Amino acid sequence: MKRNYDGCAICNSTWGNVWAEIGEERLFFCCDLCVVQYRELWERVNREVGWDRVDSIDIAGDRRGRTCEVASGDRRARFVFAFNSVGKLLRFQRAELPSSAGG
Repeated sequence: MKRNYDGCAICNSTWGNVWAEIGEERLFFCCDLCVVQYRELWERVNREVGWDRVDSIDIAGDRRGRTCEVASGDRRARFVFAFNSVGKLLRFQRAELPSSAGG
């Protein structure tokens, strides 16, 4: 699966050394809290879209709030979300996809 980060799967930090298998992939995380957050996000996104697979996930933002765009083939969805202090989803909602260039 294509992702938009080089470090931690949630925050892109490069410190730490936590590994977890999520969605049949072994992913790097900086800390256990980010593992909890990613697992929460992954499970919720999969429930919302109902696709057989996710080809890519693009996460942006910081601890105050993030967005993610997910794609599978030509299908795309965007979500806005935030976590509480223990890594559970505090807010999660579908968002409008940005308009593509050229209409």
